[in-house]
Amino acid sequence: MPEIKVSASILSADFSCLNKALERCQASGVDSLHMDIMDGHFVPNISFGPVVIKWLRPLTKLPMDAHLMIENPGWYIEEFAKSGADIITVHAECFGKLKAHCDGLGKFPKEIESLDEARLLSVIKQIKSVGKKAGLAFNPGSPMCATDKILQELDEITIMSVNPGFSGQGFMPEALPKISQLRQIFKGDIRVDGGINDKTAPEAIKAGANILVTASYFFGSKDPVKAVQILKSATETQSSQRN
Repeated sequence: MPEIKVSASILSADFSCLNKALERCQASGVDSLHMDIMDGHFVPNISFGPVVIKWLRPLTKLPMDAHLMIENPGWYIEEFAKSGADIITVHAECFGKLKAHCDGLGKFPKEIESLDEARLLSVIKQIKSVGKKAGLAFNPGSPMCATDKILQELDEITIMSVNPGFSGQGFMPEALPKISQLRQIFKGDIRVDGGINDKTAPEAIKAGANILVTASYFFGSKDPVKAVQILKSATETQSSQRN
């Protein structure tokens, strides 16, 4: 099992003082920063763009994952690479056939029936050509339909445990079998994103996830150092409760 890591989602930070939020992340021992990029089309919300990553990049050495919850992510790969992102994650739902109920403007959450491998591989190649790690995310209602041909090109996969768009949502347990299925065939990092806290982290880790994205749990904590320690030791906590 890979090392358990914690990634703090900036979406739940106080945007009036992001420098202080960054200091909080660094002092607490998080392993990376999770940057939720939303365009109001792929998800029903708008967050921020590469300018925030560019502004934060000189202030920290923590790796940054640009989680592109946007349509046509291939248009922006170079821009996010230049801004300082270390990992660029695109959504499977941008590459292939959408389910009928979400195929169209303003229909959410986006869910896919099948992947267009050629289009996806082209964007993965684009990410790697600018020297960045490549990630692929799946929404809760999408099947884990990546073939070996896709998996071998990826550095990590994100399993969404909430429907993307807003922080503070509850963990969807149907993500767990998807994580377990993926861990059997994928040796890279598996990131779980949505509703992660002291109660849900043990189950996500048990299923096979090794990167825990924390948003409101971390930024709402009075003791962020302890919050990170709890998440990282979630496997040990689960074992002691069974014994």
